[in-house]
Amino acid sequence: MAAPAALLVMGVSGSGKSTVGALLASELGWKFYDADDYHPEENRMKMRQGIPLNDQDRIPWLCSLHDILLRDGASGQRVVLACSALKKAYRDILLRGKGDAPPKCDEPGKEGKLAEVTLLVVYLSGSFEVISGRLRKRKGHFMPPELLQSQFDTLEPPSAPENFIQVSVDRGLSEIIAVIMEALQ
Repeated sequence: MAAPAALLVMGVSGSGKSTVGALLASELGWKFYDADDYHPEENRMKMRQGIPLNDQDRIPWLCSLHDILLRDGASGQRVVLACSALKKAYRDILLRGKGDAPPKCDEPGKEGKLAEVTLLVVYLSGSFEVISGRLRKRKGHFMPPELLQSQFDTLEPPSAPENFIQVSVDRGLSEIIAVIMEALQ
């Protein structure tokens, strides 16, 4: 595999994306972004109220994340992005900046040029029981545990031809990092 310009650490809320992503970025000397930090306040309010986000909520957020990946990649900065990216269409937006169907990231009235990011998807997978147990222990996050089922309902695990590895969250944190580092060799 060619060295990716970016790693996408994805999975449902509570799978450990932020923790794994930050540790990976530190280990690799890459820049770390937590996609949750880029949600507009409207999205955060909906989630606090227990309302699942829809595509109209997510697509502008994903487009801005794609722009960050492109900007950093163009400057030679490698990136680790922790982002739920639950659907293939969402990962496609992060990768290419546009999906197969509207809405797209392009500005209205402009012909969009396809700009792709070299991306390895790291899918942190786990059972509903394990992850819900983690969420119940987490304090102070805007994503309430009650929305976890909606995330599992939305989840489309990566599959070929996506460039991905799957790592079980049943493993210890150091083992998860070791598996990912080995895949990057």
